[in-house]
Amino acid sequence: MAKRKRLTPPREDLVNAPATSAGAFLGTSPPISHIAGDAAATSALREVAEEMTAARVEGRLVLRLALESIEDSWLVRDRIGTDQDALEVLKTSIRTHGQRAPIEVSDLGKGRYGLISGWRRLTALRELYEQTGEAHFATVTALLRSPETAGDAYVAMIEENEIRLGLSYFERARITAKSVEAGIYPDEQTALRALFASASRAKRSKIGSFLRIYHKLGNNLRFASALPERLGLTLVRALDDDPALAGQIAEQLELQNPQDATAEHILLTAAVAPKGSSVTRKAKVRPVAEQIGTGFVLETHSTATEKNSGKIILQGKGLTPKVLAELRAWLVER
Repeated sequence: MAKRKRLTPPREDLVNAPATSAGAFLGTSPPISHIAGDAAATSALREVAEEMTAARVEGRLVLRLALESIEDSWLVRDRIGTDQDALEVLKTSIRTHGQRAPIEVSDLGKGRYGLISGWRRLTALRELYEQTGEAHFATVTALLRSPETAGDAYVAMIEENEIRLGLSYFERARITAKSVEAGIYPDEQTALRALFASASRAKRSKIGSFLRIYHKLGNNLRFASALPERLGLTLVRALDDDPALAGQIAEQLELQNPQDATAEHILLTAAVAPKGSSVTRKAKVRPVAEQIGTGFVLETHSTATEKNSGKIILQGKGLTPKVLAELRAWLVER
């Protein structure tokens, strides 16, 4: 009978040893694996960089820019004035919640950016930074836009404002004329069709009518952006019917010096009213009060159609018997 071979138990140090690859016994991994890994990492980084660049150029990447790097006069602004009450509301919102919507800018090079839209947000941040000095108000979030032409930039500005708050007819007419004056468009009809391409033909016609107000009274009206549509169209017809009316209205505006939009509207209403009507006879400017010196308030009530009529009210702590006597003496001497 053959003698059985005795089996030896396996060595515990080999059984419990961690598994190793062939490369471990050789001391190094294959060089090709390092090369492939480096190539893959480089390719991934390149793709990320290209995507970030594309997102920035296409306006999909929100940038944080220093306030001083923004040139807000790059385009002629479509809005004429600022509603200070509305601006204060916006400042309160930004102070509480931060800037919710980015502005839109165009890269001018050398770290400078031209403002396309978002003038109110930029103004609010500038005022907040000036008032508080807090660092988080020193920058503005922005989207980079790359308009192919200056006309495209104007269209973007107008469309953004029309969506947010709406422009008045006078403001629309003014920016139309300004874009022609700046050489963006060859004439006002071309500008109208380009800037307000999405507007109806009737709306563009009204803007064209307000262009006549801009050209004849744009330098005289102080509250033109608040001019109502109906009064504006009535004024246009009156200006067309009477070539001398623009000069007469300009004279009245200088004489009456209306202090608010309501006063200016009353003056214009009287100017275009039929001769002899009650509006013409009785139209009055809203009383205007002003501080005179120390302790005096002068309130003026003057009509919008006559140079030598009206009344004044003088009141205040400074109106002592002595001052009143001196005033009477002065009036007598006149």
